Amino acid sequence: MTSLFRTLTKIVRAYARHPDPRVAAANVISLLIASNQPFYPLYLFWLVSADITPAWFTFLSTPFFLVVPAVARWNCVAARALLPLAGIGNTVLSAWLFGTASGVEIFLVPCAVIALLLFRPHERLIGLALTAVAFGVFLVWHDAYGPPLAWYDAAEYYALARLNLISACTLTAFVALIFSNLLAQAEQSSEPAGGPKAA
Repeated sequence: MTSLFRTLTKIVRAYARHPDPRVAAANVISLLIASNQPFYPLYLFWLVSADITPAWFTFLSTPFFLVVPAVARWNCVAARALLPLAGIGNTVLSAWLFGTASGVEIFLVPCAVIALLLFRPHERLIGLALTAVAFGVFLVWHDAYGPPLAWYDAAEYYALARLNLISACTLTAFVALIFSNLLAQAEQSSEPAGGPKAA
């Protein structure tokens, strides 16, 4: 069992690896999201309600997250753009499935953060455009989804909104940690061989 886990870990790491650190970060984030999606119905069942029917439809977005590293081998910009777009699409789908009372639209925030961090200064327009899409979706669609696929009572909606808030904050923190590490690596590589000189 241990050897199987190690083999799978090596395969995933090889799939996510990329010489461009921002692309590699996008690959890691996309695979993390995809790996956590199967647990969402379980969280919903344990913390919210036994009616988890809407959760199964959220797997429609899983292939888009899984394919990000493969797209990166073809086009780095397209792969980085695909990650926040897949997140925005998944958020829109979830808002229709669960209703806006679920608070699932909070995931548009990490989508916007990811879009802003994945692109370099000369690519900034792409990141800004994707961020505009994230906030535009909220402004345009918030009151236009219609009835959700499932209805929950007030206590269940509170629990669901709390679950989504914690999940979105955790994702945002993970993204911030990844880019904090990238910044630290960049600073180390820019230092002279003997280390920083004292003032």
